[in-house]
Amino acid sequence: MARRTLNDLVTEAKAAIDELTVEQLRQEIAGGDVTVVDIRDVRERWDKGTIPGAKSMPRGMLEFWFDPESPYFRDGVRFDGRYVLYCAGGQRSALAAKVLQDIGYDNVAHLEVGFNGWAAAGGDVDEVTPPAKYFPTQS
Repeated sequence: MARRTLNDLVTEAKAAIDELTVEQLRQEIAGGDVTVVDIRDVRERWDKGTIPGAKSMPRGMLEFWFDPESPYFRDGVRFDGRYVLYCAGGQRSALAAKVLQDIGYDNVAHLEVGFNGWAAAGGDVDEVTPPAKYFPTQS
């Protein structure tokens, strides 16, 4: 089997999933029947903020939190729910959306331009403050 690159994997994933523009995501959020999922590392959220209302579900735990057979399954995740994932630039979220489809979630998409594109297009951004336990005050 020939080696496949990251770009190959992302291209294959994007061909199999729905990609949303910033405007399309704004419309879905306004419609109210979508769960927006921020798969970025928590440090990215602390540094740049997040799309208002987005659920933080880091990429490294996503499959575990979405699979009902996993001991880490999160209550409230539903196979019939609408999920739109995003990362910083659209590559990780494309791969993640494809994996969710592979485990049975049919109504999944990702934000093609990622959080950086959302912010550059003037999308609303909420600040995310790190919990104090990660940055204790020094005496």
